[in-house]
Amino acid sequence: MDNALTDLPENVSRNLADFVSRACEVFSENMVSVVLFGSAAEGRLRSSSDVNLMLVLKKFDVSQVNLIRENLRVSHAAIRLGVMFILESEISDASEAFAVKFTDILTRHRLLFGTSPFLNLEVSRAATIQRLRQVIVNLTLRIRERYALISLREEQLVPIIADSTGPIRACAATILALEGNKQSNPKEALQVLTGQFVGQNWSDILNNMSTAREQKELKSGEASATLLGLLDLLKFMHERLQGLK
Repeated sequence: MDNALTDLPENVSRNLADFVSRACEVFSENMVSVVLFGSAAEGRLRSSSDVNLMLVLKKFDVSQVNLIRENLRVSHAAIRLGVMFILESEISDASEAFAVKFTDILTRHRLLFGTSPFLNLEVSRAATIQRLRQVIVNLTLRIRERYALISLREEQLVPIIADSTGPIRACAATILALEGNKQSNPKEALQVLTGQFVGQNWSDILNNMSTAREQKELKSGEASATLLGLLDLLKFMHERLQGLK
């Protein structure tokens, strides 16, 4: 496993290796696989990025989970580790229910232990399109509500932009994949997609999305314009979906 973590920052590699080792010890024969996914899996981890791990189990044994709680708390504080506990029997249903997320996981993951839980797994096109619509509409409604409620305090919009950036990038990558243009990196996928839209200065909006996510602040006057730009972007994405079947 250590060889699979050499391109990560030393503190991330060390903490992740320690947690995975402890998890394998605790869950023992109950552990099917350990999968690293997201930006860490593609070697593009930033200081502000979460480290995403999937533990695939045969069963959710509370007595075992209790033994790893403190390790998880320490790793979460040290490297922003987030763990998805999922049963082997749930993989197929979860991939259909959360098609956009699992499309991204299938594209960006590393197997750290065990056998791949994704062998022969294929997220259906219909489920992907349906889930994509749900994510886009949900983001649109949420951003509208947040803008109306807190835009008089513009600094409060920055976390909304930061939290929306990951899902919007994943949606962009999924749209391109459905159209036959796979982009392994969601950030680059969004750049490609916005390059096909006119009527906005997308470079400023994309830069502000990254800044909000990484630095947790924007210059005065930029947050409102960026959030409204995201609404335009989501509208374009929703319209793009209409041509997909």
